[in-house]
Amino acid sequence: MDEQPAENGPATPGVEQFGYRQELKRSLRFGDLLVYGLIFMVPIAPFGIFGSVYQGSGGMVALAYLVGMVAMMFTASSYAQMSRAFPMAGSVYTYAGRGISPPVGFLAGWVIILDYVLVPALLYLVAGVAMNSLVPGVPVWLWLVAFVLLNTVVNYLGIEMTARVNKVMLVGELVVLLIFLVIGVVALAQGKGHGFSWAPLFNGATFSWPVVFGAVSIAVLSFLGFDGISMLAEENRESARQIGRAMIAALLLAGVLFVVQTWVAALLVPDPAGLLANGDPSGTAFYDAARAAGGGWLAGLTALTTAIAWGFANSLVAQAATSRLLYAMARDRQLPAFLATVHPTRRVPVNATLLVAAVSLVLGIPLTLRDDGIPLMSTLVNFGAMTAFLVLHVSVVVHFVIRRRSRNWLPHLVSPVLGFAILLYVVINAKVAAQVLGFLWLGIGVLVLIGYSVAGRRPTLAGMTESESEPASS
Repeated sequence: MDEQPAENGPATPGVEQFGYRQELKRSLRFGDLLVYGLIFMVPIAPFGIFGSVYQGSGGMVALAYLVGMVAMMFTASSYAQMSRAFPMAGSVYTYAGRGISPPVGFLAGWVIILDYVLVPALLYLVAGVAMNSLVPGVPVWLWLVAFVLLNTVVNYLGIEMTARVNKVMLVGELVVLLIFLVIGVVALAQGKGHGFSWAPLFNGATFSWPVVFGAVSIAVLSFLGFDGISMLAEENRESARQIGRAMIAALLLAGVLFVVQTWVAALLVPDPAGLLANGDPSGTAFYDAARAAGGGWLAGLTALTTAIAWGFANSLVAQAATSRLLYAMARDRQLPAFLATVHPTRRVPVNATLLVAAVSLVLGIPLTLRDDGIPLMSTLVNFGAMTAFLVLHVSVVVHFVIRRRSRNWLPHLVSPVLGFAILLYVVINAKVAAQVLGFLWLGIGVLVLIGYSVAGRRPTLAGMTESESEPASS
């Protein structure tokens, strides 16, 4: 067993108790997990989708992010509970499989694959488009290939190398964000923009809950990634509680940053009425606000930082998290076995890492030729994540309240029920295209599950007894 002593509690329980071998290297501490989560969410994520959220929320962009943060807090609480009960890689796949039943876990994993596998391709595509706008002579597809190759090499070198790069990138993003906020506030104080107003948080002329939650379904893309911390449970060297604590801390910090930066940007938008009426087809609304505050150099700086943050920092950790999901499902024989291969010295899921890179290239390059590539990918990613989070909340109630007869009502019943209700409302208010494509993907997963059952390969998880593998209601 390759466990390390913990400094903030008992050593992380070994995965051997669940029927697995400890293969991944335990080297990450709370700080590493926190930085990983922040980088995955991207502290400057609103830069790239600000215009869409502004239009969708009727100008109440800060409110959309605030509601999104509250909704994700309930989800983070459920993750914290399940990560302590099952401290291993796999995220919702593992939690639903062990908390409800392996077939449900398979479907949860299948749905969240829609999020995790597509996220790196989406990030590379956004970054390629941004870099092409700055350097038109280099085509989008070439930028995409360059980002994929760079991140694959860093992830191949090991989780410790990824953690070191994360810290450098996080500092850079926060410095640029601080520059924007200082210059933006000074500009408002000098009379630029529209002056201080509560309108980005509440505007009675445009407010309605369907409008706000419709915008939340877009804004939530900025929050996706805190859950990726759970994928590193088998590389955490401290107490299993640190996984949940890191998730909540990362979500809270990122949420505050999102609300503050979008509030300032909303007050600097050059043409609010035009943005509300026409949207932001060019994706430059935030950079236009930066230009209004500090001039062309600030607009260029925020655009360049967005490209690097999405194309390198965020996609780096997205690739790492996705490879851990594929690894976890493969070792349970629910995906091809070659994805469970761990490099003998680097101790990373090498084949899964390479597959994620290949998928990003196969999906990303053709999408560079489509005008709707980014919106299409975004809707699919959001639907996959929200659906998986719904299953997560159900898993908490089934595992703790129904199976273990817990009477700790707040984290095991009240919080997951509230989180489920909020997310369900978000999903209902999502775009129809996302709902259709998402349910189509889920339907394919159901067919695959039926095929496994017919072939005598009903999903099972290591270390589970026959009674534990059955649904809780049986």
